[in-house]
Amino acid sequence: MSPMLSNKILLWVMFVYWCHFAISCKANEQGEYLFKLLRSKRGQKVISDDGEASSAKNGGDEDVWKVEEERVLMEDDKVKVANVIFLESPAGVGFSYSNTSSDYSKAGDKSTAMDSYTFLLNWLYRFPHYKSRDLFITGESYAGHYVPQLAQTILHNNKFTNHTVINLKGVAIGNGWIDDNMCTKGMYDYFWTHALNSDETHEGIERHCDFESGNFTSECNKYQSRGYDEIGVIDIYDIYAPPCDASPATVSNSNFDPCSDEYTKSYLNLAQVQEALHAKPSEWSPCSEVGWTDSPATILPTINRLISSGIRTWIYSGDTDGRVPITSSRYSVNALKLPVETTWRPWYSGNEVGGYLVGYKGLTLITVRGAGHMVPSNQPQRALTMISFFLRGELPPELSS
Repeated sequence: MSPMLSNKILLWVMFVYWCHFAISCKANEQGEYLFKLLRSKRGQKVISDDGEASSAKNGGDEDVWKVEEERVLMEDDKVKVANVIFLESPAGVGFSYSNTSSDYSKAGDKSTAMDSYTFLLNWLYRFPHYKSRDLFITGESYAGHYVPQLAQTILHNNKFTNHTVINLKGVAIGNGWIDDNMCTKGMYDYFWTHALNSDETHEGIERHCDFESGNFTSECNKYQSRGYDEIGVIDIYDIYAPPCDASPATVSNSNFDPCSDEYTKSYLNLAQVQEALHAKPSEWSPCSEVGWTDSPATILPTINRLISSGIRTWIYSGDTDGRVPITSSRYSVNALKLPVETTWRPWYSGNEVGGYLVGYKGLTLITVRGAGHMVPSNQPQRALTMISFFLRGELPPELSS
């Protein structure tokens, strides 16, 4: 194990997963978050995971482990390089809960960032030997909000207390929803460039939708609706994924793999699994009815502040995701107007092209070839290569090994 990787904590913010032991920990006085710590076989990093409205466990299960039809967990290689914390957040998703039911209708970006920060403080108090470790935060999808906002909260409180309470070093955002207008434009452009939409629909969207101002007329809405209809019954989160033979084909906006999702749901509702996770016995489901009170239209100013503060920033994108595709990531990054330091090139995982990258001043945009919305689930080895180099502060190799 490289000494460079032995003193880092990796906090995974998106969906939750299992571990070798589980302890519930109070996030605040009103509720309880469930977290899991998965010990690395090599290093001493930690990953945490949470998700808005969708349970952290669903993404974590499918990203770091896979639940097979026989309800057996298949471990991913990521645990070989990191100790991992997975946190169910906000309260109300998965097994996490609040003793005040009105909290579920008051959730939002600000409260989630503060609750996650409070959890981190309490966790480090509980496990003080991790306090001096470097912290890296990563996550996917709406973690395009969660990750930068939590990072900004950490930096703000470090400055406010004039003390490095949490030693934040970097963030990585996967297929992240970063800017409403850029992400929406990127999605419809991806549909057309990947032969999912007709020329007529694409031209209608281009003509009637003002993505700069976010002013969407009734004509714009008509063509956007047509764009969704033209896609047909596919998994928008991985446009080339086959349907699950175990269930009728249905349009799904919540699953990467409908079969895996069913296996996960079945597994998490086993009494012995809930007991092992120290979870409050309950009916687990992939998504929960959690209200959302605040969600800024863009997180780009927050990302800019992180870059200015010297926080290592990577934005990665599975190139077969149609929901928050690479075009959305490109448009969002381009809006930052950062100077290019490393021109576009392939990177390798083993002897295959793992994807492509471009390095900007303070930010790296990197794709993962053949991966959908949940990158580690689709391409575990390529995801492992990418995250390992992210932790080292190096770009993945441009030649095959």
